[in-house]
Amino acid sequence: MTDPAVTAAPAAPDDVDVVYVWSIPTDQPPAVVRRLYGLLDAEERARADRSRDPVGGGRFVVARGAVRLLVAERLGAAPAELAWRYGPHGKPAPVLPPAAARIQVNWSGSGALALLALAVGRRVGADVERLVRPGAGARIARRHFPPADAALVLDAPTPAEGADRFTRLWCRREACVKVYGGRLAQGLGLPLAGPSPLRLADPAPLGPGPLRLADVPVPGPFRAAVAADGDRPFTVRHRTWTA
Repeated sequence: MTDPAVTAAPAAPDDVDVVYVWSIPTDQPPAVVRRLYGLLDAEERARADRSRDPVGGGRFVVARGAVRLLVAERLGAAPAELAWRYGPHGKPAPVLPPAAARIQVNWSGSGALALLALAVGRRVGADVERLVRPGAGARIARRHFPPADAALVLDAPTPAEGADRFTRLWCRREACVKVYGGRLAQGLGLPLAGPSPLRLADPAPLGPGPLRLADVPVPGPFRAAVAADGDRPFTVRHRTWTA
């Protein structure tokens, strides 16, 4: 159920200069949702079953099922046998054997699109967001962003451009926070304006730096970013998962 171009070559054990990223379209036919539901663990199934929104529940199943397929492919494991542990603020991590402990993953979902990032030998964070409504982010930027980031949003030539800039900066913040498994409030004041990719020397109060960050081009009305700890630049290898 994955694109052969994505899964042909697993991550090399020392490939610390690459972050592998998959866009996952989560609106899938019922037959695909049923097949992926069979890969989930009891907690994931219970969460899907509790959803009062059939569309949202199906998207959750697709995102988690596709994550299992892609991560299991890298590990040479069965998707249904993967287990997750969660940090104090909810960051997920696969429970791995010692030989595979250097593999780090993170994922995010927003509406009809999810994003999975996988790195080797460095912590990784990923975020995808649907574009906010024009004007919706101005108040948050003015109140919480550092001056250069706020100005980028507030001085946009049109409300639509301001929404685009705000969403991109928000994704960058979320990706940085997820590297450390922190809280979003810790990332609101990070200075993240500037062209992608960028280097953040001091990501305090999240943790020790430096940190590398890159925007990810994704389809539709979405924006996305990935971040990884350490000073070495990384290349993003981006693919789209297909069912």
